[in-house]
Amino acid sequence: MSITEADILYEDNHLIAVNKRAGDIVQVDETGDEPLDEKVKKFLAAKYNKPNGAFLGVIHRLDRPVSGVILFAKTSKALERMNAVFKNREVRKTYFAVVRNKPARLEGNLVHYLIKNPQKNLVAAYNKEVPDSQRSELDYKLIGEVGGFYLLQVNPLTGRSHQIRVQLSTMNCPIVGDNKYGYPRGSRKGSICLHARQLEFIHPVQKEPVKIFAKLPVDGFWERFEGFEVRK
Repeated sequence: MSITEADILYEDNHLIAVNKRAGDIVQVDETGDEPLDEKVKKFLAAKYNKPNGAFLGVIHRLDRPVSGVILFAKTSKALERMNAVFKNREVRKTYFAVVRNKPARLEGNLVHYLIKNPQKNLVAAYNKEVPDSQRSELDYKLIGEVGGFYLLQVNPLTGRSHQIRVQLSTMNCPIVGDNKYGYPRGSRKGSICLHARQLEFIHPVQKEPVKIFAKLPVDGFWERFEGFEVRK
């Protein structure tokens, strides 16, 4: 499915943000499916009549089954500067996650040490540092409950692969649909109930605060949580 104006959350001369659909890959992989960055390039080339194509830089990634805000750079200068913003953790990332098990503590901070198995595309979490592990940290809080499902706001403080998925699973709160990390069944849609709700940062060129917000997917389930707001 191609990108349209309805998918665009934010755009200026330097940056463009898209509300990623669950199931889209951000960059090309072994599946050969058309990645989101190529779809956005085509959108920009058509919108601005660029027959030779448009520049687009990938700043960060979301897992394939995850939806929500993803930010791209439209210039090499913006890409370089936003890479530094993310590397220096000068961006506040807010996710919504739906779980079936109520967390034992209504809010908290989780620190684990992660090791990824690239062959299985699976991440293991350890409570103490182990060889070749990466430190992973997030804050979470319970912000809602609907029909026996619990809505968590998650603010990752590091940017590790599968971080939120594996860290929530370690506290017995696997994300709905995420059978890779402990939920009893997967989604037929290839999605999990993890959504990148909001990004906040200082614009790398204009030096003004930017806040980009993504509505939840319309899929017959997520809509019931749309009324819950991001909390500080």
